[in-house]
Amino acid sequence: MAHIMDVLEERGFIKQVMHEEELRERLAQGPMTFYVGFDPTADSLHVGHFIPIMAMAHMQRAGHRPIALVGGGTCMIGDPSGKADMRKMLSVEQIDSNVAKIKKQLQRFIDFDNGAKLVNNADWLRNLNYIEFLREIGVHFNVNKMLAADCFKIRMERDTGLTFLEFNYMLMQGYDFYRLHQDYGCELQCGGDDQWSNMIAGADLIRKKDQEPAFAITFALLANSQGQKMGKTVAGALWLDEEKTSPYDFYQYWRNVEDDMVEKCLALLTFLPMDEVRRLGALEGAKINEAKKILAFEVTKIVHGEEKALAAQKSAEALFGAGTEGEAPVYELAADEAKNMRIVDVLAAAGLAKSKSEARKLVEQGAVLIDGEKVTSIDFVPDRQEYLLRRGKKQYKKIIVK
Repeated sequence: MAHIMDVLEERGFIKQVMHEEELRERLAQGPMTFYVGFDPTADSLHVGHFIPIMAMAHMQRAGHRPIALVGGGTCMIGDPSGKADMRKMLSVEQIDSNVAKIKKQLQRFIDFDNGAKLVNNADWLRNLNYIEFLREIGVHFNVNKMLAADCFKIRMERDTGLTFLEFNYMLMQGYDFYRLHQDYGCELQCGGDDQWSNMIAGADLIRKKDQEPAFAITFALLANSQGQKMGKTVAGALWLDEEKTSPYDFYQYWRNVEDDMVEKCLALLTFLPMDEVRRLGALEGAKINEAKKILAFEVTKIVHGEEKALAAQKSAEALFGAGTEGEAPVYELAADEAKNMRIVDVLAAAGLAKSKSEARKLVEQGAVLIDGEKVTSIDFVPDRQEYLLRRGKKQYKKIIVK
């Protein structure tokens, strides 16, 4: 079996590694316990979380033991990493509700019946004695070193600065790693590259306090060829919860990625063998669309299951292949609401335009069609109970008036 580090490197996961040669040797010796943290700032994970989730799955398949740590405690502070402003403060009730939903989602990707654990850091963070915590943990953190960390740079350079509340986040995350090391023998933290400073702080804490090895690996953030984060849609983030992003919309997102992103996405977001990934990524011209269909199906299958992936695939083929409405995503309007609703209002409400002004431009450009007929007036009021509303060539909504 290939070394797991070689597997992750070949597929494009690894960005930075702490004590790489020592870590390689340790991983080769036998099963290793590692963890990835997920702060419950929303009631669903999004596609940005999917990279570390896939890496966890690869590592578990290689025989290593994952811990999914849900941040019911750290979320009460909010991670300042890469943020220009302080995160919105959530109530304990909101956080606990989000934790419950995220735990349920994680169970779709990680096999918790095969050595993996799901842990909430609220168990040790919410009832900390602050004085004891500072004496035990704070003494190992150098403020000068903390201020130089990448996770604080953006905030330190802005007028808003950094609150003392957020300054504690690095200590809290470092303490998480220390507790997981104490309680479960965890030796490795994995996560997004924006977490590098926090992660090496935790590994250093273990090495100082316990005089034992600890490691960190960061994974590349999902970005397009221009370096921009992927996973944004007209409606916002690309969520892993089908109530927030339907399997059809999820499928269509991957079906429409840029040509030069296909190989990267296949490597990171599917379990296809790398020989097949490279073959598909090398396709050119119209043939690359076949690779995109495989990408869309494979990613949707992992996130939503094979049945819903097949349904999304069938709907897309019906919609774009035969020109019929198939099972396009549905947007419902109340009859009294729709009675005097102009097409620009419908476009904005259904999420096919970001605003009414954008909707007006789309109509004026001839980019809006109802059941295949071009809409020519921004004041047009649809009088049908059901119709297919199309923006451009690839964005559709089935509008149903009830």
